[in-house]
Amino acid sequence: MIDIQNLKDDRNIDIKKVGVKGVKYPLTVLDRDHGTQHVNATINMYVNLPHHFKGTHMSRFVEILNDYRGEVNMKTFHIILEKVREKLRAESAHMEIDFPYFIEKTAPVSEAKSLMEYRCQFRGTNKNKKTDILVGVVVPVTTVCPCSKEISNAGAHNQRSIVAVNLRFRKFFWIEDVIKMVEDSASGEVYSLLKRVDEKYVTEKGYKNPMFVEDVVRNVAERLNRNDNFSWYSVEAENFESIHNHSAYAYVEKE
Repeated sequence: MIDIQNLKDDRNIDIKKVGVKGVKYPLTVLDRDHGTQHVNATINMYVNLPHHFKGTHMSRFVEILNDYRGEVNMKTFHIILEKVREKLRAESAHMEIDFPYFIEKTAPVSEAKSLMEYRCQFRGTNKNKKTDILVGVVVPVTTVCPCSKEISNAGAHNQRSIVAVNLRFRKFFWIEDVIKMVEDSASGEVYSLLKRVDEKYVTEKGYKNPMFVEDVVRNVAERLNRNDNFSWYSVEAENFESIHNHSAYAYVEKE
């Protein structure tokens, strides 16, 4: 059969990225407490396409994905990227994986257990046989406004916040450790299940530990700076303000 993709194109235009996007796929990722965890991921896979080729072979992306679906993690990600680049005969390959990661959390007083979802991402590029990989984690937390506490006779406004961390690393690390670090950098944690005694504890703990959005990103950055495994990072936090019709936002990154 004629391979249309390999036919020549005479428009002399290189394509930086071409491939498949929004692929829904079941994957197995590493879990510190249980060995592995099955997740439903959304995946984007691309390669570059030189100007003289008409198209790429889309089916090969899914073929490679199927070969590695049981072992996608920080240890194998670079191998998958190299396989994509080699099999598609490209100069560069790119892959983005977004997935939910669940951790069993224990309520602070009642010790009620529940599963908490965190959004995670693997991002990678393989070019000239060199691979660059970033791992991202999105962590919900709570913050209590220091200004509101200072000027109010009773109470202080608080809000749920989202902290997104992206990391370039030298060796393997556990996602759970990054999540714990972020949660320790805010006024308090978010739980799926809390009883009344837990709500009292969480509320009072946050009130004793007020933080601006600036405090949160600086706290996370300070902790990351103490860990030489991370050669680069970015940290952004967004507070969904409870008394304003806008969010408060802060961003830092390691130069």
